[in-house]
Amino acid sequence: MTEPDPGTVETDFPKTGAPAQRALIGAGYTHLAQLTSVSEKELGALHGMGPKALRILREALAERGLSFAD
Repeated sequence: MTEPDPGTVETDFPKTGAPAQRALIGAGYTHLAQLTSVSEKELGALHGMGPKALRILREALAERGLSFAD
């Protein structure tokens, strides 16, 4: 099975590294608001998702008054 090409999937994520984008898309996430249903720890366990990407996503959620699940 081939993974979706991050360049062909439309997302509203802030700019993060390619490995983080691939990890999110591979896990089925394409919209920032979807991340409110998952914990930061769960996202951090995805291959390619590092501390910098998590910080960028956390800040983007906070700007919208949202946060990761507890």
